[in-house]
Amino acid sequence: MNKRQFFLGVLLAALIGGVVALAGVSFLIKPQNAGTFDEKQQASFVNMLSGENFTIPDGINFVASAQIVTPAVVHVKSQVAFTPRSQRDPIQEFFGIPDPRGQQGPRGGDMPISSGSGVIISPDGYIVTNNHVIDGATKVDISLENNKRYEATVIGTDPTTDLALLKIEANNLPFVKFGDSDQTKIGEWVLAVGNPFDLNSTVTAGIISAKARNIGILRDVENNLQIESFLQTDAVVNPGNSGGALVNLAGELIGINTAIATRTGTFSGYSFAVPSTLVKKVMDDLMKYGAVQRGLLGVNIQTVSPELADILDKKFPVEQGVYIGGVNENSAGKEAGLKEGDIIIGVDGKVVNSVAMLQELVARKRPGDKVEVEYIREGKTSKVTATLKNFSGDTNIVKREVPKSYTFEGVQFEDLKEDQKEQLEISGGAVIKMNGNDTWRRAGARNGFIITSVIGDRGRAKINNSQELIDYLSDNSGQEIVVLGMFPDGTEYYFEIQLD
Repeated sequence: MNKRQFFLGVLLAALIGGVVALAGVSFLIKPQNAGTFDEKQQASFVNMLSGENFTIPDGINFVASAQIVTPAVVHVKSQVAFTPRSQRDPIQEFFGIPDPRGQQGPRGGDMPISSGSGVIISPDGYIVTNNHVIDGATKVDISLENNKRYEATVIGTDPTTDLALLKIEANNLPFVKFGDSDQTKIGEWVLAVGNPFDLNSTVTAGIISAKARNIGILRDVENNLQIESFLQTDAVVNPGNSGGALVNLAGELIGINTAIATRTGTFSGYSFAVPSTLVKKVMDDLMKYGAVQRGLLGVNIQTVSPELADILDKKFPVEQGVYIGGVNENSAGKEAGLKEGDIIIGVDGKVVNSVAMLQELVARKRPGDKVEVEYIREGKTSKVTATLKNFSGDTNIVKREVPKSYTFEGVQFEDLKEDQKEQLEISGGAVIKMNGNDTWRRAGARNGFIITSVIGDRGRAKINNSQELIDYLSDNSGQEIVVLGMFPDGTEYYFEIQLD
C-alpha cells in the first residue's frame, strides 16, 4: 500500500465514522431528518482526494518554526510600584501579576516583580511586549533563552493597544520577522511562544479560531480610544505568556499574546493576540516619535445587529456593518460628509462588519493619512475620502512628554506628567523614579511614589515639581522631615526620613 492509498483509507474511515456518529446524533434529536452521504456525493469526495492536484502533506512541522522563534522570545521581569488589590488592572488579574504590595505592605521587603514575555524584533535589541507587563515598572530586566541578562529601557508605551517597546544594548541578536496578520486564515496552525508560570521558552500549538475579536478587556484607557481587534486562538496561553509571540509555521510574527478568556485565571480554551499589522504600526511610531500617532475618523459607532435595530426601532439595509450614531464637530468624518445613520461597510477596499475591524483598520493610520470609506445611506452605497486627524482635531505629530528629572543622594526624582495631574486631581508633585539610597528605602520610600508636600522645622511646604523638592532637601540637610504624597493609584501615604 503506497502513501496515497494509506492516506485515502484513513480519511475514508474517518469520514464513514463521522457520518455514523452524525446520523446517531441526528436520530436522537430528530429521527425523520437523519442525513447520510448519498453515493454520488461519496464518489465526488473520493475523486477530489484522488485527483492529480491534491497533494498529501508530509506532516505539519512545528519544529522549524519553533527553532526560529524561541531564541528571540525573552523573559521580562519588572519591578512594579505599589497598587492596592481593590484597584488592580483586570489584565493583571487575568495573567496572575502579583499584588505589588506583597505580604508586608509598602514598608517591608523588596519591590515586587511582575513577569511576562517579550519578542525581539530587531538585531539591535528592540523588544515588543504588553504594556501591562511593564506598566508602573521602575526597572525592567530581560533574560534571553541563553541566560544572558540585560536591563531594558522603556522607549514608549501605548495603553490603547496594550503594547510597549523596550530596548536593550546588544547587537546581532536573534529576532522574529513580522508576518501579515491580514493573511492569516481561520483554521490556520499557529504557535504561541512565551514563559508561562516562569517556564522559559515554552511552545504550544493551536489554530486561529476567530479574527477581529473584541473582549472588552482594555478598559479605562486614556481618552477611551482602546483598540480591541484580537486574533483568537486555542493555543495554550497562561500567566507569563503575556507579551510573547504568536507565529505562523513560517516563523513569522502574526500577533502578541495579550489575554485569555478564563474564569479561573488560567487557560480555559481561548487566548487573544494583538494582530501583527497593528503591532508593527505601533512599534514604528514608538521608535520614530516616542508616542503613538493615532488617526481618528471622529465618529461614534456601533456594530450593526438585530439588537441595535430593536433599540433604534429601524430596519438596516445590511446585516453586517458599522452604524454611525454621531459625528463629532471638526472631525475627519464630518469634513468628509459622513452623517448620523450612515452604515460603514468598507475601508480602503477591505470589508468592515464590526466596530473592532473598523477601529483596527483606522488605527493603522496616522493623522494626515487619507482613507476611503464606503458606506450606505438611505439604501444607496457611496464612497468618500477622509483625512484623519489626531485627538486635538489637527494633523500634527504628537510628541512624547519627557519629564524633567533630578537626583539627590542616589534618589532620582521626576516631574509629574500632566495626564497624571489630571487623573489624580492634583496640581503637581515629584515622582520617585529610582531609589538607590538604602536609608530612603528603609524609611518606606518606593519607586513610583509621588511626593506632594514635606514637613520640617520650618513647617509644611507644598511640592509642585522635582526642582522644588531638590531645593527643599538641600536647604534642610541634617534634619528629620516627613514626606507626604500618594502612589499612582491615589493611595495616600507618608514616611519619615533623616536627611544626611
